Amino acid sequence: MSPNQPIQQTQATVFPISPLIRITLIALYFALTTPLPFLAEVSSTPVPPILLWLGIGLGAIALFGVLSEKVIVDEEKIQITYPAWVPGFFRKGWELPWKEVKDLKMRTTGQGGLVYYFVSQSSPKAYLLPMRVVGFARLVKLVEAQTGINTTDIRPLAQPWMYLILFGLTLLLLLVDGWVIATAVLS
Repeated sequence: MSPNQPIQQTQATVFPISPLIRITLIALYFALTTPLPFLAEVSSTPVPPILLWLGIGLGAIALFGVLSEKVIVDEEKIQITYPAWVPGFFRKGWELPWKEVKDLKMRTTGQGGLVYYFVSQSSPKAYLLPMRVVGFARLVKLVEAQTGINTTDIRPLAQPWMYLILFGLTLLLLLVDGWVIATAVLS
């Protein structure tokens, strides 16, 4: 397929969050939280370790729910969905029919990155273009094919090498955690 040929779509295409991003963020979560109950036990804090373990478990479930987001694109619409077990008040999906898409607006994040929002013709609400999905380039091509909006300048918010560096640093942190936990348990 040449780069200028339109992408033909006959059925829904699903774009899950990138496994690299999921693994990195879950590992970072555990690296940051796992030592806490051990440290609470040896430092005699007023918070019991079992309460910390419960909080870590609930936080892990919440994080896993957020990272279970899927983008579904078909000929009619784009939508963000979550598994049925993720409560709607916690993380709400959305859908936007292609005929409602007026534009794709760029916004700068607080850290200087660029994100893009779908602007609806009938609603003042803006919908964030998901950028951490597997096949982001294909998603952008489908958006262009369905809306006619030029997407040649749209790039993902974070490049894979950024998550690889974060994953490497997380592994180092997990090694330090192992040392901290061993020291706490043996003292």
